[in-house]
Amino acid sequence: MSKPMDMEKAEQADRLARQILDFARNNLFMHLRFMKTALGRCDIVPYHGTISTDSVNFYYNPEYILKLFQENQQSITRNYLHMTLHCIFQHQFVGSAIRVPVWNLACDIAVEQMIRELHLQNLDDSMEMKQDPVLEDLKKNLKYLTAEKIYDYLMEREITDEQCQNLAKLFSEDNHDTWYAEPDVIEELSTAQSYMRTKNSSLLPNEGEEINDEELPPVRQKIREDARETWRKLSQQIQTDLETFSKQQGDQAGNMMQNLRAVNRERCNYAEFLRKFSVYGEVMKIDEDSFDYNFYCYGMNVYEEIDMALIEPLEYKDAKRVREFVIAIDTSGSVSGKTVQMFIQKTYNILKQQESFFSKVNIHIIQCDTVIQEDCKITNQDEFDEYLKHMKLKGFGGTDFRPVFSYVNDLIEKKEFTNLKGMLYFTDGYGTFPEHEPEYKTAFVFLDDEYNNYNVPVWAIRVILTTEDIMEK
Repeated sequence: MSKPMDMEKAEQADRLARQILDFARNNLFMHLRFMKTALGRCDIVPYHGTISTDSVNFYYNPEYILKLFQENQQSITRNYLHMTLHCIFQHQFVGSAIRVPVWNLACDIAVEQMIRELHLQNLDDSMEMKQDPVLEDLKKNLKYLTAEKIYDYLMEREITDEQCQNLAKLFSEDNHDTWYAEPDVIEELSTAQSYMRTKNSSLLPNEGEEINDEELPPVRQKIREDARETWRKLSQQIQTDLETFSKQQGDQAGNMMQNLRAVNRERCNYAEFLRKFSVYGEVMKIDEDSFDYNFYCYGMNVYEEIDMALIEPLEYKDAKRVREFVIAIDTSGSVSGKTVQMFIQKTYNILKQQESFFSKVNIHIIQCDTVIQEDCKITNQDEFDEYLKHMKLKGFGGTDFRPVFSYVNDLIEKKEFTNLKGMLYFTDGYGTFPEHEPEYKTAFVFLDDEYNNYNVPVWAIRVILTTEDIMEK
């Protein structure tokens, strides 16, 4: 029995569309070897829309692909690269607090700028002249065109949804609906196929086993989590490759490298980090862990008439507290007084939480450029509050970390500190480090919004925070 004509045409269109997509991918393989694994990571799945990816599959409409190919053969290759870059930079994995039209536009602009810097032949560049005015405006106001920075800039400019739609016509190469949709709303999406592609998963069904509909939500979540982890590793691999073997290509793609550094930067939990600077100290508090209820009950029975316990709990216990440490502030760079104040305020807020602050402390807040500019000693919360009210930065000379270490060593010799365990050195740039490791833990907290790399001595801890991290409550 022969197939219906419509079905036969549909199958033929699908075969041709797949061949076109395979050709586009192979063309990119030849020119972007450092992206070879990423380009072949997603399976090609037909669906009812135009062209899209959710980081697991590349979805395509055969009719759309054939029509686009007839109009401009180079456009499919650019679309394929555009979608792959979205995956590499994990644009699909966004929180619920974003404005979707603005985020979509920001991601498309960032990706299109990266494609330009790769200087590839055989790519559709028909829209680039129309894109130029928008990109030039962004470059005047932003040092790097990452999706996050573009998004923040557009939000500050209070861009409307209508403006986003108009600009999207210049930068959008794919549909982003699959970023936000549940898999079951995408026509032709095979959950079983996604099941089998999730390697080393305990959720894999046995051969021939039917999938229980009730199991689909956790399965989809598992697939999503695995995809994000896979692209995270691929992104790190590509960054390493561009910084080493493919360095020439990486140097050309400046925005691509900055996007890679941004997405691969580990976010620091500053509150958790600060606990590393805790020390043990005696605190006046009932130590319930050392209290033995057996002896207590025995004593109450023996001495029932006088209502006296045999053993009372200790009225103190050892708890982790931050008692003595130094906050050093590098005043040589461009860190604003407000940012410094917010950093100290954030540190203070973390310290004074329960189980984190003594009633009496010995904290020195030292400002320094090439020389010590100020040392303010804090012994209690009231003094901390007063310092924040009247704090002013002093110095603004060169950057040298050594004077603070020499100064703190002198304070230790003078018995100003009895158990100094930590120093936080807050800076926004490079400086000269001391040659020898101090007796106390030291962390250099770098303020950096441009995704630079900072090297510190092997004995020091490196923490990189953005302005957003500091301002975040």
